[in-house]
Order: sequence, then C-alpha cells, then structure tokens
Amino acid sequence: MAITTLTSRELNHDLGRAKRAAQRGPVVITDRGKPAHVLLSYADYQRLAGERRSLVAALAMPGLSGIELGAPRATIALEVPDLS
Repeated sequence: MAITTLTSRELNHDLGRAKRAAQRGPVVITDRGKPAHVLLSYADYQRLAGERRSLVAALAMPGLSGIELGAPRATIALEVPDLS
C-alpha cells in the first residue's frame, strides 16, 4: 500500500491525480506543511469503519455467550428528603 502526500494546492489543481492515488493507498493532504486530511477509497473506508453493532448484537455473537461479565448488581434506593 502506497501512501501519497499532496499539498492542498496540489489537490485543488489535480483532483484526478489524488483520486487515482487513493486507489493505491491513503493520500495525506497537508495544509501549511502539516497533515490535515486523509483521502481514502470508499472500499478502504468501509474496511476501516467496519460494521457497527449494538452491544446486545455484539454479545449475542457466536462464542461470546459463555463469557461472564461479573459486574455487581446495582442497588438503587429512593430517599425522600426531609424538607421540614
């Protein structure tokens, strides 16, 4: 995977070059000499972002049902304040 670095000016002048480079790997876009943004292909973005799951769905995955969390049960007591 090749990492390409472009300045903001280079990006503005040749967007096609940046898009082609993103097919080979991440494109770091600098602003005043410092990395400011990263351009990725959509496939790379999906791979990095992954599929989001709820906690319930993640715990229901095969192989995870035998894991004991061992968290103590919370006790919530109602206290009535003395307003006299």
